[in-house]
Amino acid sequence: MTKTYAPKQTTTRGHTVQINDIEMYYEEYGVGKPLVLLHGFGGCAQNWLPFTAKLSERHRLIVVDLRGHGHSTNPGNKFTHREAASDVFLLLEKLGVDHFSAMGISSGGMTLLHMATSQPKRIDSMVLISATTHFPDQARVIMRRASFGVMPQQVQEMYRECAKRGDEQISQLIAQFNALGENHDDMNFTEQDLSTIAARTLVVHGDRDRFFPAEISVSIYRSIPDAALWIIPGGEHAPIYDPIVPFTSTALRFLDGPDSKLQSGVEQPAGAATEEGR
Repeated sequence: MTKTYAPKQTTTRGHTVQINDIEMYYEEYGVGKPLVLLHGFGGCAQNWLPFTAKLSERHRLIVVDLRGHGHSTNPGNKFTHREAASDVFLLLEKLGVDHFSAMGISSGGMTLLHMATSQPKRIDSMVLISATTHFPDQARVIMRRASFGVMPQQVQEMYRECAKRGDEQISQLIAQFNALGENHDDMNFTEQDLSTIAARTLVVHGDRDRFFPAEISVSIYRSIPDAALWIIPGGEHAPIYDPIVPFTSTALRFLDGPDSKLQSGVEQPAGAATEEGR
């Protein structure tokens, strides 16, 4: 089965607000404790459509288009995860959201690392999917050489679906992605930085991730005081889209867990592995 990272959405049900220099788009679903959902680079709020129905049964979902992505604008035509984190915090202030849980895919997870280290008391629990503390050489090679033509078909389809302003927006995003390959400041978290994170954190990673080796996810897990690790065997980058991976149920079980610390990691679902101990 071909993975679909951004299912088509026939209607626009979101809102746009002014955040500093950008117009930021977001959607809301459900009621309950706020759960912020952040997509990966080149994506948009639609990346979460396979999961919103179940997640919204227990949470108020705030699904964001990061700056320059989807319906959100980015006049400066530059992207950093640090600035994206600031955007999301400003949006939450406008929505009157103080404490929240969050999930982020790849760039969304990197944005959450900035959020969780800059304002650690705001995030109660979070799920980091295919995130990294830094860009290793193997990722930088891919990022520097990236072009629309070399992307896998399903990634091309995601860009086309999510880029609401068409080819010009796709070109801008790819140029920003290339530029991140030369950036050594934006993603540069140390173990000391991660040790300040107060949120209960589930680290989700595929053991075949071609951008970020699984060793980085293990390091994140070991550095965050209250963390659990879920390594998905055979999982590639953003492995949650594989239909055999029980992502939604596992994520909800973690986010809504009554214990402040899981004693033995996440309950092990079929096809998943966890690491226990430090």
